[in-house]
Amino acid sequence: MGAVVRAEALAYEGGQSVVRVDSVAAEEPLEIRLLLGGETRTIAITMRTPGADFELATGFLFGEGVISSGADVSAISYCVDRTIGEEQRYNIVNVRLAPRARPDLRPLERHFFTSSACGVCGKAALEALAIRRKPLRGGLTVDPKLLLGLPDKLRSAQGVFDATGGLHAAGLFDPNGALVELREDVGRHNALDKLIGWSLLQGHIPLSESVLVFSGRASYELMQKALVAGVPIVCAVSAPSSLAVAVAQEFGMTLVGFLRDSRFNVYAGQNRFDPSLLEADRAKAGPPSGR
Repeated sequence: MGAVVRAEALAYEGGQSVVRVDSVAAEEPLEIRLLLGGETRTIAITMRTPGADFELATGFLFGEGVISSGADVSAISYCVDRTIGEEQRYNIVNVRLAPRARPDLRPLERHFFTSSACGVCGKAALEALAIRRKPLRGGLTVDPKLLLGLPDKLRSAQGVFDATGGLHAAGLFDPNGALVELREDVGRHNALDKLIGWSLLQGHIPLSESVLVFSGRASYELMQKALVAGVPIVCAVSAPSSLAVAVAQEFGMTLVGFLRDSRFNVYAGQNRFDPSLLEADRAKAGPPSGR
């Protein structure tokens, strides 16, 4: 299955109509099955854009705390039961855990559909996250001007978006602003799971020297995944949610929102920007307008 599907559309333009064949982003369900010993358990079903499915499954398991490293996974494969049909076979991923793995499956004791806003909300969500993760300390410091060019770099690398106009992206950048890796998907959370899964399989976790950029908004779920991966600086082209800000403040992360049109807002973690550069920018801007 590909990431792009052709669809017929009736296009209205300039008072005229014409039938065209358009490119749309593919969306298919993916079932993630966990194999441990002789037991097989379905732990998630998510709607995703086909591609990088093994990375998606790995990143999801890592973000949920089921695995702690790539060594916890002994094999990943598509379902091999051909009796269910070729198309369905590629919508099921089996993840076999290594004998040494001792996963905590209590958070996954239900079958569920993952959405862009799934998870527990409010104070309980932060308290549950605090049990699993510690705040990020120190680490990466960047020039604030470096961030301004990242959305254009992210956008220019979105090959499937160019064809369809309908995908989110998550991109990792190094401290110099160079794009390290990017993943696209119809779901922001899936794009990030794919990116984190790639990082885990490549041995790059924790991502303590990385800047993460989202093509859309920043939510609690995305911040949780970034925290587990050890990302110190998270940037969103659009707005953050209140819980996204709370996660950043609680766990020592830098959160940037509205990163577009040569501007951005910093909601938490201003300490990761060189203070001398920030002061220089304030001096150039002059006194406040009083508004």
